[in-house]
Order: sequence, then structure tokens, then C-alpha cells
Amino acid sequence: MHARWTVLVTLLTLAPFVVSDSTFAIRADEKGKDAQVKVKDITLVVPTGWKQQKPSNRLRLAQFQIPAAKGDKTAAELVISSFGFGGGGAQANIDRWVKQFQPQGRKQKITTGDCKHGKYIVVEVSGTYNKPDGPPFLRKTKPVPGSRVVSVMLNVKGKGVYFLKMAGLDKTVAANAAVLRKAFGADASKEKPFAL
Repeated sequence: MHARWTVLVTLLTLAPFVVSDSTFAIRADEKGKDAQVKVKDITLVVPTGWKQQKPSNRLRLAQFQIPAAKGDKTAAELVISSFGFGGGGAQANIDRWVKQFQPQGRKQKITTGDCKHGKYIVVEVSGTYNKPDGPPFLRKTKPVPGSRVVSVMLNVKGKGVYFLKMAGLDKTVAANAAVLRKAFGADASKEKPFAL
């Protein structure tokens, strides 16, 4: 009897972290170089070299490991999440993303544009990143110099806000920033500086 209760408690504990197969689906295109990935209400086109992983926590809809560029020692990560129409306003998110970097040597660029899914804001920050270290509720971080993060706030028409965040070492993220935009149908050449 005790063993059955242990199994039941274990399953109930893990249940919130199980991601339904209907959350995302991946299909390679005919050329085998890109893949279409359905993440709830959005469809992304990503390189097959981006390794899709099981989300590490229940706040993530999908996540990918992005191979390190030459000169970088570790892979970058792309995380996709959505909180419906929640998640805070544009300025609150921009402030939070910028403050994840230490002020000294920090560089930032904030732009906005339109794509097939709707309007979006891109916040690109480089410098020393206070990278989350451990479970989110602990709010622990460790400084990682030479980092870059590209965060996207994508307002999907009638469906809510999606957040795409690519984080890693500078060369790797910089080399994949345009690829990230292509993934959700954006074009950097048509973006404008963001202003509230």
C-alpha cells in the first residue's frame, strides 16, 4: 500500500512538468535544412541544427539548444513562453530584460515591427549577463561576461503575447539573431526604433 502511495505522489508531483505532445509539433521541410515548429498559436521555421528539447519547466512551451559559434565554448538557448494576455506591459518587460545585464559595458538596441503573427518588439542586450542559476523561484544568478540576449515580445492577433528569448555567449547569439527573426517571420530591415 505504501509503495502505491509513493508512486501516486511522485506522478502528481511531476504532472505539472509534463508537456502535452499537442503543445508543439515539428516537421522538416523538403530541403531538410529548416523545420516548421507549431507552438500553440504560432508556427516557427527553425534550422534543423537547432536541437529541440523537452521544456525544463512548466513555464516554457518549447526550448531549443543552438550550437555554439566558432570561438564560443557553450551552446545558446531559445525559450518560448506565453501567459495569454498577461506577462506585463512592454516597458516593464523591456526594463526587466535590460536590468538582467550589469550596467558597466552594457549595450542595448530596442526595435519594433510587424510580421504575419502581429506586432512585435525586439530587445537585444549585450555585456555581462546575470544568468539565472537554478529554479526560477530562487532568483539566483551568476554573472557571465561576453553574453548577448535577444528577447522578443510578439503580440499574436487575438491569441495573446508570446515571448521568445535567445540567450548565450555573444558570438553565438549575434550569429543567430537574424535567424530568430526569420523563424517568426520578422525582417530587421523593416523595423523601427521602439518608443512608448
